[in-house]
Amino acid sequence: MLHLRLITPTERTEAVTEVIQATVGTTHLVVLPGAARDPRGDLVLCDVAREAGDQLLHELRQLGIDQDGSIAVENVDLSLSKRAEEAEREAPGEPADAVVWEQLAEATHEESTLTITYAAFMILATMIAACGVVLDNAVLIVGAMAVGPEFGPLAGVCTGLVQRRRGLAGRSLAALLIGFAAAIAATTVFSLVMDALGLFGQHMLDNERPNTSFIWQPDPFSFVVAVLAGTAGMLSLTSAKAGALVGVAISVTTVPAAANAAVALSYGEYAQMWGSAAQLLVNLGGIVLAGVVTLIAWKALWNTQRGRWKRSLPRR
Repeated sequence: MLHLRLITPTERTEAVTEVIQATVGTTHLVVLPGAARDPRGDLVLCDVAREAGDQLLHELRQLGIDQDGSIAVENVDLSLSKRAEEAEREAPGEPADAVVWEQLAEATHEESTLTITYAAFMILATMIAACGVVLDNAVLIVGAMAVGPEFGPLAGVCTGLVQRRRGLAGRSLAALLIGFAAAIAATTVFSLVMDALGLFGQHMLDNERPNTSFIWQPDPFSFVVAVLAGTAGMLSLTSAKAGALVGVAISVTTVPAAANAAVALSYGEYAQMWGSAAQLLVNLGGIVLAGVVTLIAWKALWNTQRGRWKRSLPRR
């Protein structure tokens, strides 16, 4: 269940309650006239099944409540109510399959903003991966994949493209490109410092590396894995099963490819550098393509069910 807290202009409160009552899967409607002070208006509370949440939010935005009042949405972790159970049964579909587009856009907005913390994680992940590629250590490669925050901006690009939000798509793409550029530059310097300390060496990069050579040798499987991971990642975000994102993070060699490119650049190994760059682009492209297709499919699926989210007669 989702809990909605609304501040509504007094003259629109009746319309808001009618929309809530006419939406399948709503319950626990409370109206407190004149309770809101900033902005002034009425306070309206209700619970709604996750499956019907997106439709209800769409209707409320059509009434301009997000412009002249407020719409706050919270996940209800526990609701001990027979009426809540009935509301969930009435709503079509399953909660785990439901897509709340506004919630998805907000989540990707937060994850795709270029911040100092985001850049730091990108740089640290790439440096860890650099150690992994030089030492041919698969454990370090997996660790770097898990630390890398790049899926947030990738999801933001996909969401922005599907919902036609140019601002979100542009901001996410900027965070992705700037983050990787900063990580590669910092890791190149890091590699040179490690070489000066005698901890890295060109011979280590040139040696056979059976555990990590795939990083700079893209093949058709690179694209296949990227597409599968992108699909899994977007399903994880839309269904709120965030645990699957860990598996996505350690299945695609974006950060390790950037790290190998940085180390190869520091030693003038341009063949490896370009191979790593190709691997990086193949993976990023595959994830974005899969993410966009997945979101379009989900959007089409849920649009076909919107007609079922209205009651024939509103409850009173």
